[in-house]
Amino acid sequence: MRSRNPVFTRRGFTSGGGYAGFNAAPQSGSATQGNPYANSPYAEPTNPYANNPYAQGAADVQYGMPQAPARSGAMTMDDVVLRTGITLAAVIVAAGAAWALRLPVQLGFGAGLVAMVLGLVQSFKAKPSPAIILAYAVFEGLFLGVLSQAYNQIARGAPMQAVLGTTAVFAGVLVAYKTRLIRVDRRFTRFVAGAAIGFLLLMVVNLLFAAFGGGDGLGFRTGGLGIVFGIVGVVLGACFLALDFKQVEDGVKYGAPREESWLAAFGLTLSLVWIYTELLRLIAILNQD
Repeated sequence: MRSRNPVFTRRGFTSGGGYAGFNAAPQSGSATQGNPYANSPYAEPTNPYANNPYAQGAADVQYGMPQAPARSGAMTMDDVVLRTGITLAAVIVAAGAAWALRLPVQLGFGAGLVAMVLGLVQSFKAKPSPAIILAYAVFEGLFLGVLSQAYNQIARGAPMQAVLGTTAVFAGVLVAYKTRLIRVDRRFTRFVAGAAIGFLLLMVVNLLFAAFGGGDGLGFRTGGLGIVFGIVGVVLGACFLALDFKQVEDGVKYGAPREESWLAAFGLTLSLVWIYTELLRLIAILNQD
C-alpha cells in the first residue's frame, strides 16, 4: 500500500523499506520463502505479523495490528508532531514575511520553483535531510505568501478563510481516521491513486491550453467547472492526509528510525499545502461568482 504523497513512497514507509514489517519478499528457494519478516530484527519464532497488510499476499487489515517492540532511536508520534510543527512554522513565518514585505509576484513564483526543486530533491534522496526540508518550507512559505496576497486582491479575506478551511479539513480527517470512519485499505488506495492521476493529467492539459491558447485554457479552473474541480481537489487532499496518517502510524508501529519523522513532517506539509491552495482558488472563484 503506497501513499500518493510522493515522499511516503520512499524507504521506511513501503513494503521494500527494510524496517520491521516492511521487508521485501525473500528470494525463491530460500529457507525463509513465504515469510516477509524473516530478516526483521523484531521477528519472533512464530510470526506475529501474519495479518500485516504490507505482507506479500496478505489480506487488507487495519485493526488489531500488533506493534513491534520498542527500540532505541525508533520514531515516535511525538517526533512526528514536533517535526511537523517546526516545518509548518517555517512555512507560516516565511509566508507572513512575504505578505508583510509585499514581495513582487515574480519573486514569489521564483521561490515556488525553488521549493518545487527542493521537494523533488528530497523525494529522491535515500534519507531525509532536515536542511532541505526546512529550506523547502521557507521557499514554499514565500510562494504562498505572495500567492495569498494576490488572491486577497480578488477576494478579500480568502487567505484567512482558506487557513481555517485547511485546519478544519485536517481535524476532520484526523477524527475520521482515528474513529475508523475512513478505512484506509488497498481499495481506498487504488481509488485515490487513480483519481489523483486523472486530476493531475487534466490540470496539466488545462495549463498547456492556457499557455499556448491563451485565456483560461479548458476552463477547469474558472467558473462552474472551476468550482467542481476545486471541490475535487480539496477531497483529494483530504484523501492524501488519510493515506499519510496510515503511513505514519505504520512507521511508528514497525520501528522506523527517528530521522524518518522529518520525512513524515515533509509529507504532511505537502498535503496541507495542496489543500490550502485548492481552497484558496475555490474561495476566490466563489467570491467572483
